[in-house]
Amino acid sequence: MDALVVGAGAMGRWLGQALRDDAPRSVSVAFVDPDRSAAHEAADALGGRVVDPAGEDTNTDGEEATTAEADTFDVVCIAVPLPAASDAIAAYADRAEQAIVDVTGQMAEPLAAMREHALDRERASFHPLFAPESEPGNVPVVVDEDGPAVTMVRDTFVARENNVFETTAAEHDEAMETVQARTHAAVLAFGLAAEPVDPAFHTTVSEPLAELVEQVTGSEPRVYADVQAAFDGAEDVVAAAQEIAAADPDTFEGIYRRIGEQASAEREQDR
Repeated sequence: MDALVVGAGAMGRWLGQALRDDAPRSVSVAFVDPDRSAAHEAADALGGRVVDPAGEDTNTDGEEATTAEADTFDVVCIAVPLPAASDAIAAYADRAEQAIVDVTGQMAEPLAAMREHALDRERASFHPLFAPESEPGNVPVVVDEDGPAVTMVRDTFVARENNVFETTAAEHDEAMETVQARTHAAVLAFGLAAEPVDPAFHTTVSEPLAELVEQVTGSEPRVYADVQAAFDGAEDVVAAAQEIAAADPDTFEGIYRRIGEQASAEREQDR
């Protein structure tokens, strides 16, 4: 089986390596990326080849590939930034013989684009909820049209000890408003508001929160900017902070109790 990975960033390289090393069948991997050097680096690292965005494919040694090699792939995997997902699906859907999947982090819009451009092929949207270096983790999936190629991708993630679970596009995208947009906004807001302090003053709450600021800001800022643009949530964090700031002691106690009761109810539900 052969796979075309559209996007040679960190997630695209991780996906290509996962398919090459852990798929239940042998998979050869090719990369395409507007940054040709990134595509060549990814292909060289995995013994794969490069597909030119204009349609001229090359091997890792830079020589032009044969017409057969330049044709189509069993599965096309979209691993581009969120704003580019729909355009990438439209551009490369015709390259997919069996299936097209994405790992972009949003589900409703990519799945709609897959239905529009690849209605007669297998389709699925996966979202690895971790940076490649933090694997294994949770991987929600919406299978829009199942089949052997989609099953192969799903089994690859399971083989790498990830927790793959089915959801809906609406449920996933709504959850991302909290677990990504609101979470990142709250962490960054603390980073903006916090003053430097002697570490000896940190509490069991402030210390891990400061570490979260370091963790978030140590990643690629464009990824976080794309998430904030894709999902609502930051405004809710602003409104919540204003509510807390304006609260008198009695109102604050009520907010405190309400949040605590909500957290307890969620813990009980998870048991």
